[in-house]
Amino acid sequence: MTGKVTLAIGLAALALTGCDESYRRAVAGPPQHDTQAVELDKAEMVRVEMRMGAGELNVAGGSTRLLDADFEYVFPESKPMVHYQASSFRGILTITEPSVHGSRAGSPYEWKLRLNNGVPMDVLAHLGAGNAEMNLGALDLRRVEVHMGVGNLDMDLRGDPKRDYDVEIHGGVGNATVRLPAGVGIVADARGGIGNIDAQGLERHNGRWVSAKHLDAKVTIHLDIRGGVGNITLLAN
Repeated sequence: MTGKVTLAIGLAALALTGCDESYRRAVAGPPQHDTQAVELDKAEMVRVEMRMGAGELNVAGGSTRLLDADFEYVFPESKPMVHYQASSFRGILTITEPSVHGSRAGSPYEWKLRLNNGVPMDVLAHLGAGNAEMNLGALDLRRVEVHMGVGNLDMDLRGDPKRDYDVEIHGGVGNATVRLPAGVGIVADARGGIGNIDAQGLERHNGRWVSAKHLDAKVTIHLDIRGGVGNITLLAN
């Protein structure tokens, strides 16, 4: 099983990255760094949307602003775009990789994003190929949604959530690990196409993985995880 998963991941990654030789032969130069920030406003909730074609994504809390971002890239035309707009009570923050003709395979591309812990947030990520580390447990989450093409996801939700919220993860090829907080209810619907599902600290009940005292918990996290090729690991201990 492991050999088949590894082969599938490799083939899918090759298909996604493509091969535009004329672009890859361009002189890229040294990696460039860019920092961007978005200040807090009076928005009572914010939708954070991230769209990356290929690269390394790191998301965590701890910003005194709405966003502190640190980007690393090589080609100037691939500089990430940050946009924020707000109505009287709701803000929308988008971080997007520009559509660039040709392949930048092998060149560094990394986003390090720090979000504010105090603003209620919906967090949405669309990732083509690469790896994502999302330490979201300190945030005031309302919903989390991640769509991945090829790559691995490590999501840490450990913290002290203030309300029920939903987590939806759709993975194409790669492994997903989700670390869950103690003392809250967990109800997880996890399905994998090719690969294993390992749920530590959870019980199997009516086709779902649940925490022992999920019926009595004041706060419950509902997870819907769909994996294509790869392993799904839930850690609740």
